[in-house]
Amino acid sequence: MTRAPFGAKLDDIMVNELQAVVSELGGERTLRQRLAGEGDLRKAIRKGFPPAVVGKVMQSSGLTLKEVAGALGLSPRSLQRHRRSGRLARFESDRLYRLARIVALAGEYLGDADRARHWLKRPNRALGGIAPVDALDTELGARNVENILGRIAYGGIS
Repeated sequence: MTRAPFGAKLDDIMVNELQAVVSELGGERTLRQRLAGEGDLRKAIRKGFPPAVVGKVMQSSGLTLKEVAGALGLSPRSLQRHRRSGRLARFESDRLYRLARIVALAGEYLGDADRARHWLKRPNRALGGIAPVDALDTELGARNVENILGRIAYGGIS
């Protein structure tokens, strides 16, 4: 019996995570390009996502425009205005990726999309009583949310 090379499982995990995030963003059809790996996704973020991605993330996450705008650090009015333009700005696309990644992780670690939606909107003691979605407007907050999800996934208390 041959063993898989070290890191093979890690590669599988990263591919599955990438696929889950791309799905949250509306898939390759909404992104209007094929994404073969992280490099392609990085290029798509730098280029700016098509505005339709915002609606797909709202639909998949169950978040309102106001909640998505808050997670992106924008006003709902600004986000609505940007959705009418040709492409989202790089920073908006990056933050939207971050939101989609957290939504994907929550769905995977909590077992299903409905549990994830509920968990994202509910105040969390580990976050000082704020809802996880409200912590996503900063990189530090997103890391805190991701750490809590990791503790949930691996049997910790959160």
